[in-house]
Amino acid sequence: MKTKKWFSKGLLVLGMVSALVGSCLTETTASADAPYRTYTLDGYGSINETQTAYMPYSSITKVGEEALNAPSDMTIRNDTLYIADTGNKRILVSTLDGEYIRDFGSDLFKYPCGVFVLEDGTIYVADRDANSVFVFDNEGNLINTYGKPDSIMYGDDMEFKPQKLTVNSAGTMYIICEGNSNGVVQISPAEGGTFLGYFGTNETHVTLTQVIQRMVFSEEMLATRPSNRPNTPGNLSIDEKGLIYTVTQGEKQGSLKRLNIAGTNMINPDAYDDYPVAVVPGNYDNVYMATARGFIYEFNNEGDMLFVFGGADDGRSRIGLSTNVSAITVDSVDHLYTLDTDKSQIQIFQPTEFTNLLHQALYLYSKGRYTESKEPLTQVLTMNSMFDYANKAMGRALQQEEDYNSAVSYAKLAKDYSGYSDAFWEIRNVWLKQNLVPVIVVLVVLAILWKLIGYLDRKKNILAPVHNQIKKVKEKKLIQQLTYGLYFMKHPIDGCYGVRREKKASYLASNILLLIFILYNIISKYFCGFLMKNVREGRYEIVMDVGIVVVVLAFAVVCNYLVCTINDGEGTAKQIYCSFVYSLTPYFILQPIVFVLSHVLTYNEYFLIDFVNIVIYVWIVVLLILSVKEINNYSMKETAKVIFLTFFTALIGALLIFIIYVLWMQVFDFISAIKGEVVYRIGK
Repeated sequence: MKTKKWFSKGLLVLGMVSALVGSCLTETTASADAPYRTYTLDGYGSINETQTAYMPYSSITKVGEEALNAPSDMTIRNDTLYIADTGNKRILVSTLDGEYIRDFGSDLFKYPCGVFVLEDGTIYVADRDANSVFVFDNEGNLINTYGKPDSIMYGDDMEFKPQKLTVNSAGTMYIICEGNSNGVVQISPAEGGTFLGYFGTNETHVTLTQVIQRMVFSEEMLATRPSNRPNTPGNLSIDEKGLIYTVTQGEKQGSLKRLNIAGTNMINPDAYDDYPVAVVPGNYDNVYMATARGFIYEFNNEGDMLFVFGGADDGRSRIGLSTNVSAITVDSVDHLYTLDTDKSQIQIFQPTEFTNLLHQALYLYSKGRYTESKEPLTQVLTMNSMFDYANKAMGRALQQEEDYNSAVSYAKLAKDYSGYSDAFWEIRNVWLKQNLVPVIVVLVVLAILWKLIGYLDRKKNILAPVHNQIKKVKEKKLIQQLTYGLYFMKHPIDGCYGVRREKKASYLASNILLLIFILYNIISKYFCGFLMKNVREGRYEIVMDVGIVVVVLAFAVVCNYLVCTINDGEGTAKQIYCSFVYSLTPYFILQPIVFVLSHVLTYNEYFLIDFVNIVIYVWIVVLLILSVKEINNYSMKETAKVIFLTFFTALIGALLIFIIYVLWMQVFDFISAIKGEVVYRIGK
């Protein structure tokens, strides 16, 4: 099975560096180029630069004549912008262009840090220091206040410090409270505020060190260690379907979640960031996630990362780059708004033509209008033929139209293994319907011919010349040594005796078998079926592949021989090497089966390949263990000891080689520096 690689921290560094070398923009409007680069994640899980997805459009530093002071949250409802102007202890209401409408709450709030607005204009404000959630009508008049839930389930010692909140259509509040690691607090408006329980609690993560500490430390010692509590979500949002999105720092794969009413996560993004601070659903079943460092991620409904852009401000205050992002929201025309607390600034991004086309395709595809989605997808691929998500969506659309051959082609381009499997299943099904009867007839005819030839050979001896020739070939010593592996894999104990006492092996035969193993390995790696392939198309590293096999085997033989020598082992280096090579025989026999299966199976039958691979590797390991035991005439206890010492010796050897390499590189750099200095002085 294929699993996508998780997004590395290197992307953040790369984005920050690219932001530093980008072109400059003015304070309020963007120039032709963005001050950052835009990246996407391809089917291999690699980071690729793509077209600019969003351009910095404008910024808001003042609402009318009202300056912002350390704002910490914002939201958009009905084309109106609501800002939690925390430093000024108020909620500011403005147009999307920053024109002042009104403000309220300055005589009530202590630290307003979260704001949410319902469709009817009802405004909810989370005030951390006031330990309350305030509710206002659309004119800013206070209509309700919710304090700490009066419920034993909440926890008597747990403080109520609301920071962020969202509200569903029924008026149920989902509140993130500072220091509350139990999860998101659910409060119903019924009976003046009813605590419904905790929602979307993050899991705890126990490290191996903590497990050992719990086993050996006393209760007094454990009491001094930090408690292992789940991380508290940092922000949340809600979509039109009532699904809750949360972001949590330090959760890696779980940094972004989409939770249903039962609190079950329904999204598993193929990228993550260590510092997510805000999330908002988009208009096309997509979702945006902002990080404290100024990066903005866009995911589709399935968790595929479409874009990441933005970055950290380099001190030149260029629009599009941020210092400390705390909120993100989106308007009805897909403009993105990010709130920078340190700058007291709202930055606005507008989608490019490329992104608009992709969003159009997303919308049509999500509504089941596959044929219509092909037109914008074609335009996207005209702009960037290697944009993997567009190839994936095109393949899925073609599959819905039952154009399975084209769907397979696009699935290969996008590395969409699931889509490929579904389309290939249909192709295979059609082929079987058309050819199953002829294939069966051919097999029956071949079986009859085989029986007939066998019968004639027994009666008339018609294949005598062939049998004589085969017998002559089998009698050659090299052939006997090459085919000895077949006996060795079935009777390893007797096989090891043959290697030790009967000279059934030789360096020449073992080297030939090793060469065959390397060829098998290369063919299986680069020419196997699409579902099994884990290397890029057209990228070959044959020298590296050969080197790894040779070095690993040589290292294993040398280390094992050295350990056996000092532990009264009776085997020679030749015998150990030959027995190790013969132990690979199951790979020679079964790998062709895996290779053929990889070209004809889909994901539904992939367990057959996994099963054969397990058989191969378990068989090889058993043969290797018995080889060490029988070649050196050890007991099982001595064998286990020698195998452990072999691994330890290999580790020490690898470490020694690494140290020598590092020291040599330092000497090489020193010599190069001296050479450069000499050349410089001679030039002067």
